[in-house]
Amino acid sequence: MPSTAGYSGTPLWKKLGLAAGQRICVIDAPQPYGTLVPDAPQPLLLQPRPDAMLALVHLFVEQRSVLARHLAALRKTLAPDAVLWVSWPKKASKRPTDITEDVIRELALPLGWVDIKVCAVDATWSGLKLVVRVSERPRPAPR
Repeated sequence: MPSTAGYSGTPLWKKLGLAAGQRICVIDAPQPYGTLVPDAPQPLLLQPRPDAMLALVHLFVEQRSVLARHLAALRKTLAPDAVLWVSWPKKASKRPTDITEDVIRELALPLGWVDIKVCAVDATWSGLKLVVRVSERPRPAPR
């Protein structure tokens, strides 16, 4: 049975925008990533560290200071068209955290990130999709 989170019935891999052949990096996942997206299109090309060739990074974080460090580093490392999903513990999970959706925005927006989607990852984690603001992406060279 496909893994779903929340009430939509949509598989998590689809919510996240995962696609076969995509290069992704998962940072600090609470469990093997394949158990969160067991039905994702294959192959997913998992990389141990972020770089400019990635399509997507999925960051799991519980502390504001760690989030701030990752947001700044990833903004410098990732290509302007890459996607960054930030996942944090839901309040209902009772996991200790100082992160909320508002904290993510507070730290991300000044760096040029903008949030465009939120989703339930599983019973413990929520996710906020960030991309680089279009006005801050390099313009293609004229032909």
